[in-house]
Amino acid sequence: MLKRIYDILFAFKEYVLLAILLTLSIGLIASNDRTQIRAIRSVTVGVLGGAQNAIGIVPNYFNLRSENRILREQNLTLSEEVNRLREARLENIRLRRLLGLRDTTSTRYIAARVIGKSLQLLRNTITISVGERDGIRPLMPVVTERGLAGKIVATSAGYSVAQVLFHRDMRVSGKVQRSRADGIVAWEGGSMLVLRNIAKTLDVQAGDLVITSEYSSLYPAGIRIGTVSLARQVPGSLFQVVELVPAVDFATLEEVFVIPVVPDSTRLALEASFQR
Repeated sequence: MLKRIYDILFAFKEYVLLAILLTLSIGLIASNDRTQIRAIRSVTVGVLGGAQNAIGIVPNYFNLRSENRILREQNLTLSEEVNRLREARLENIRLRRLLGLRDTTSTRYIAARVIGKSLQLLRNTITISVGERDGIRPLMPVVTERGLAGKIVATSAGYSVAQVLFHRDMRVSGKVQRSRADGIVAWEGGSMLVLRNIAKTLDVQAGDLVITSEYSSLYPAGIRIGTVSLARQVPGSLFQVVELVPAVDFATLEEVFVIPVVPDSTRLALEASFQR
């Protein structure tokens, strides 16, 4: 056993001698209190401390990367939660407005969600989440808390399609609320409605509110349609050019009400007989 130890020490004699000399040197330096030795000890301690800090950065770097990844995941989760809460808040505001409209009038309404839109054509429509089993019939008016949206044109058991005011076939009897001037609201393309058949002698000004008139056979009177943005005289014409900003923003439309009334068929037949 001793011979094996001796053989190992002899084989690594240079390293053993180096270790002994280093140990003696460190011991002599530690036990010597001369000024030069103290200076050497201070420098050595500083170098060793710096090296230790540099080596310690490596595990800290990996720890920081792991913590940073966890924080990013938590931030993403919180952002998604904030977005869900914001969407719920906006939906709550819209529904409160709709409920406020329902609660401030004796008219009965059927609430519906907009589940489809076609707003890129001349015949713009929306699809809503109620149908015949909910009592929906063609020609029933569609409104929001802001005003008139359109009318029902097709129904199935659970769904309905409504023409919106941005439809080239839509015509609504409108009235300027302030001056009581009557005309026909239509859409000729673009983002505005027009109020036709307004004589140049009638008082119409920008900012006037236009509502449905009592002359309409389809829509109850007094529903907001839009606000006059332009009223301009045309030389040589008997009528003014009147443009309206619609009360309803169809691009952001999400909830509507259907008014479950249909026009009087006898009135429609009588009026149609005089238009032949």
